[in-house]
Amino acid sequence: MSSPLAWVESPLQLIGAAEWAAARRRRVDVAARLTPQVEQTASELTSRGAMFGMQAGYYGVPWRLLAAHDHWLVGDGFSGQFRLAAALLRPKMLTFLDDGLNAIAFADALTGSRRYSRPGVAERGLATRVAPLALDTIRLRAAAGRVEVHTAFPLGDGRERALRDLGAAVSRHGFEWLRGAHPSAGARSRIPRGRVILGSARVADGHMSCAEYVAWVRRESRGAHVVYLPHRREEAATLGPVSALEGIEVIRPGLPVELVLADGRDREIVMLTSSAAVTLRRVLDGTGSVVRERATSTAGEEITA
Repeated sequence: MSSPLAWVESPLQLIGAAEWAAARRRRVDVAARLTPQVEQTASELTSRGAMFGMQAGYYGVPWRLLAAHDHWLVGDGFSGQFRLAAALLRPKMLTFLDDGLNAIAFADALTGSRRYSRPGVAERGLATRVAPLALDTIRLRAAAGRVEVHTAFPLGDGRERALRDLGAAVSRHGFEWLRGAHPSAGARSRIPRGRVILGSARVADGHMSCAEYVAWVRRESRGAHVVYLPHRREEAATLGPVSALEGIEVIRPGLPVELVLADGRDREIVMLTSSAAVTLRRVLDGTGSVVRERATSTAGEEITA
């Protein structure tokens, strides 16, 4: 039996592939998008003993690798590139990994309770035209018992029933492999116990102004020593003012927070509402750490805690 191929674009998707491989005790080949954090994450997961086989970086669509593998582990089921590849190559088996909260929207798209389109994006062009063909391929494979959704997110009983009615399997994980794996010497956490603020891409995405965001970080730091972990898409125009705040120590670990904070130390982790809260709570279960989400209004005023 040939190895499956994990086609991934982000660190979280790569971690999902490692969890799937550990749960199935099967080696997985990897086609990973060439970005610094994905490359660093792949290296660290390999050092921790992830069951990865051949690993290749790519830009665009890794056509040759996809054609050579019958079973794909797909990180982004909404991707136009995936839709095109699925419609043309028609893989025999598909496993869908987590892509943040899009995991829930994707499950709804498969079951027909929402359109098969990326949430919040006005799609057009080829991605739209091949969407029905890709969806047909997925549903045909599901009817044959050859589709699986592997997730750490709570889909809900109704959503899981609808997926199983299609023939798709649903498997859950709580980052069991990651929690039991030992970090490499170079990745052992430099982050002390205490309060940690997780950076956000809200400014980069246009959902908050820089001034509002810096004010939020200032409130959360309370003028005491606090470690700040920047978001991978956080821009220098935001990070500069944050770095200048009293008591803030900016640490750039170069790895996703799920890897950095999975060291058993108890911490208070503060963040704006994000899908990372779901994954972190699972990774940190039993460590004594607390994850606190903050929701803000469009004016930057904190409205829940």
